[in-house]
Amino acid sequence: MEFKEIYKKVYFSREDKRRRSMNFIFFLQGIPETIGVIALSLAFARIQLRWGPIIAAGTVISITGSIIRALPITLGIHTIATLLLCVLFVTKATRISPAKGFIAITASVAVLLFLEMIIHLCLVNSIGLNLQTISHDSLLWTLIGLPQAVILFILALVISRVKTPALGGWKI
Repeated sequence: MEFKEIYKKVYFSREDKRRRSMNFIFFLQGIPETIGVIALSLAFARIQLRWGPIIAAGTVISITGSIIRALPITLGIHTIATLLLCVLFVTKATRISPAKGFIAITASVAVLLFLEMIIHLCLVNSIGLNLQTISHDSLLWTLIGLPQAVILFILALVISRVKTPALGGWKI
């Protein structure tokens, strides 16, 4: 074997391992965020939080979104697909109208974006790293992103306690 062939074999096997670990790391952050967005949107819509269907739907929607993200299509399509799948779940599993479901999901995503911006800015300033350095380290990026998922869960629980859920909100 020539040196080039050995190098390509080693290099591409490292790249494959890195891609696989990045996919796992993406799931580590993506699944809790999607579950948090669904839970928060249900709390906004005054639907009782039933964690079984919320966790199942959040996991399936997040995995579907990451599969779409891996396809060679326009950047951002996976985000639109994930949002629409969340709206579809909320409207089909509960007695929420599609318009109210879309508003609740959009409000939850807006809260997520706000939390992401605040947490990233605070941690970047406190750690002393620039955003470009953090964005290239997928593990660090994921670890910085996990607190926002936890905050989404806490907000969903608090809002669900403050705004009493309507009875009979679930269809399933």
